[in-house]
Amino acid sequence: MADLTTIARPYARAIFDLARPDDRAGWSEMLALLAAVVTDAKLCEVLVDPALSRSQKAEIVLDICGDRLSAEASNVVRLLADNKRLEAFPEIAEVYETLRAEAEKTLVADLISAFEISKQQRKQIATALSNRLKRKVELNCQVDESLLGGTIIRAGDLVIDGSARSHLNRLAVNLRL
Repeated sequence: MADLTTIARPYARAIFDLARPDDRAGWSEMLALLAAVVTDAKLCEVLVDPALSRSQKAEIVLDICGDRLSAEASNVVRLLADNKRLEAFPEIAEVYETLRAEAEKTLVADLISAFEISKQQRKQIATALSNRLKRKVELNCQVDESLLGGTIIRAGDLVIDGSARSHLNRLAVNLRL
């Protein structure tokens, strides 16, 4: 079977093209819901049951989602069920979010630090990243005491490792040479 991301890309692009700019967040929520529903362990057992027709599988997913889906999203569920692609929803949601972030010039960056970062420091780091990446940056802050000190920033493909642990590891490697 083809890679799910390869399968998901055209569906995500079509959904993104269908979504109005003022409704992109709504589509994000609906796709996240659908991704959560189809990855539920109990539902996965039901969706692989060969005794159920494709339309029955679609109706099960739609019943679980209730009125939280638009008519267009319900049609997407039926389309994916007809094409035996319901399991691709998590990847569709991921590709959709990438397309949305690109269109809106936004990026969520992970900031991992050894200690809690103040609001002023967060703002400075977000501003510096925004200037460097030419995008609006939202920071997702986490504390990892194993870093000993410093921070690690992951923003898309960019990784800035300024942790004390990383510096010590590099020093150890250089001392072995």
